[in-house]
Amino acid sequence: MNGKSILITGGTGSFGKKFVEMTLARYPKVERLVIYSRDELKQYEMEQIFPTKIYPQLRYFIGDVRDKDRLIRALSGIDIIVHAAALKQVPAAEYNPFEAVKTNIMGAQNVIDAAITMKVNRVVALSTDKAAAPINLYGATKLCSDKLFTAANLFTGNSELRFSVVRYGNVMGSRGSVIPFFMKERNKGVLPITDERMTRFNITLEAGVELVYFALQNMWGGEIFVPKIPSYRIMDVAKAIAPECDINFVGVRPGEKIHEEMITETDALHTIEFDDYFVILPSFVPLWNINDFVNTFAGKPCPEGFRYNSGTNTEWLTVEELRALIYETDDSAIEE
Repeated sequence: MNGKSILITGGTGSFGKKFVEMTLARYPKVERLVIYSRDELKQYEMEQIFPTKIYPQLRYFIGDVRDKDRLIRALSGIDIIVHAAALKQVPAAEYNPFEAVKTNIMGAQNVIDAAITMKVNRVVALSTDKAAAPINLYGATKLCSDKLFTAANLFTGNSELRFSVVRYGNVMGSRGSVIPFFMKERNKGVLPITDERMTRFNITLEAGVELVYFALQNMWGGEIFVPKIPSYRIMDVAKAIAPECDINFVGVRPGEKIHEEMITETDALHTIEFDDYFVILPSFVPLWNINDFVNTFAGKPCPEGFRYNSGTNTEWLTVEELRALIYETDDSAIEE
């Protein structure tokens, strides 16, 4: 990415800040890095961490993915888009459904249209495990977004523009996730847990950024990249953060699953497995040869009936591993 101009939507979020931090360190000759978001306060706060006097390649661009004209203006001279903007809180999406549709679906189409208009070279969109067999509105909007981005490759004409998606599970320590919530609740002596059977996939922010780098370097257009990552049990997270706390079981909330999936049994019919990741191939006839793709990256088709489910995963984080990861994520997370 040295010499390239990059725009990240939702650039002031947890992922955006980590992407900026890692990109500045790894690619010091990046031409331009545009943080595109709608919150001027968060941009101001981010600029205190990454001041433009020290990082002249940074630009802070106020805008909303709902506004296609503003996106087009922001994409002048941009080579790469990382699309991380979304309304992602499940209860908020259930209560404000069309607001989620306007950002997560219509905003996605605006990114696609603007990228084609401005002749961008690469677009990687962030997805979520909740987009696989969705049962809540957030997951449904992200599934629709995934479909829009993978199908967008059909409309790029003879340009080199490619669209792909990365899909992964819960990001450790991100805003609104269970770990920061438990860290606040532990001071009360009781942790509220929905269901003791609950499991989730886990990925660090760093690993999420690495997956985006990998997709940008290897994408052919139309794929959904799914990393092989460990699962955790919600009860083990509670033990890692506050083993002394009592547990209050509050029941599964609307739109919530006991286990999450990133590849459904139907997805597996057109999914290729590699050493460290899976690729869900586009459902339409792609613009490239699937056999060439499989041979290039030395992959193999997933077996019939395969599902990538957090409850049946083969790799699990122990309480000790969770505690170590939480401590690395936030020095104040674990009391000595």
